[in-house]
Amino acid sequence: MASAYSAKEEDGHRSGSAAPGGSNAEKSQKPENTAFKQQRLPAWQPVLTAGTVLPAFFIIGLLFIPIGIGLFVTSNTIKEIEIDYTGVEQSSPCFICTQPLGLNYTCKCSVPFTLQESFEGNVFMYYGLSNFYQNHRRYVKSRDDRQLNGVTSALTSPTKDCTPYNLNNDLPIAPCGAIANSLFNDTLELFYIQDNGNKTRIPLMKKGIAWWTDKFVKFRNPAGDNLTAAFEGTAQPLSWPQPVYALDPKDPENNGFINEDFIVWMRTAALPTFRKLYRIIQKNSDSLTPTLPRGNYTLEVTYNYPVVSFDGRKRMVLSTISWMGGKNPFLGIAYMTVGTICFILGLVLVVIHYKYGNRNNNADISN
Repeated sequence: MASAYSAKEEDGHRSGSAAPGGSNAEKSQKPENTAFKQQRLPAWQPVLTAGTVLPAFFIIGLLFIPIGIGLFVTSNTIKEIEIDYTGVEQSSPCFICTQPLGLNYTCKCSVPFTLQESFEGNVFMYYGLSNFYQNHRRYVKSRDDRQLNGVTSALTSPTKDCTPYNLNNDLPIAPCGAIANSLFNDTLELFYIQDNGNKTRIPLMKKGIAWWTDKFVKFRNPAGDNLTAAFEGTAQPLSWPQPVYALDPKDPENNGFINEDFIVWMRTAALPTFRKLYRIIQKNSDSLTPTLPRGNYTLEVTYNYPVVSFDGRKRMVLSTISWMGGKNPFLGIAYMTVGTICFILGLVLVVIHYKYGNRNNNADISN
């Protein structure tokens, strides 16, 4: 009896000490009696039947197949030519530029090619790189966006993400980081070879190649009219032959951090094989004259950018565009593939429904 009484008394003390303020009532752990917490809200669940599923398959197929055909045909109307000038092969005109040369020697090479058909409208010149992993995690992080936005304090104290490309001879680097340090710096020029052998330089427009938001929002120069003074106390990236304020000293609207070649390079590519816009060849005012007539051309390259050490490739691309952009047959093929699969699946499900659907209905009726 004593032990039973002690157990009840102990239970009473426990229950009394559980509630604040000396209350003996335990706090309830049950959810509130609401429609949401008691899961009494109205619900809707689709009932998938042959009458709803089969039309969906056929509609998707009938929509996607014509769209894919249109995209594929449009992509094939875009004219494009690629010229590889890496110079790995001994027969390449740029082979000499891949060999060890003097430190102060600038190598130039000329690559002839032929356009089999004329290019009309605006023609876009790209440079392309292969086996270059701009999507590497540490490479993508190696930049200082505050510095690129013209914040003066960031010029002298770059972020630690730029290490080891943050200091040059104990001076802070501007722009810092691995992306800026590896800036593509080949110079490409295009010449048309006339029938008499004379060369005509093709004018290349370097403005308008960067995104508007990058040019006027994300990238800004430090405050001040004199860029040389604004970047005083900073050093150029390790691989650059000149400081950032000398990228285009003749054009203050395209110099420093707002240089469009630099801006285009700083937008990292998602894949190891990529192309970036280099120049624009504007169409002639005379609509009857093609922008690039068919015939012989020469690509003259100032070869500064080494790629042989990592088995990379370099190429120049000339391309026209359409309403859907550049040449991209994948999108049209993807639409046609998905549409065809849906249409075939719809036919298969129709056969299965008419062959086995009545059997299931008869079984339900007999039961």
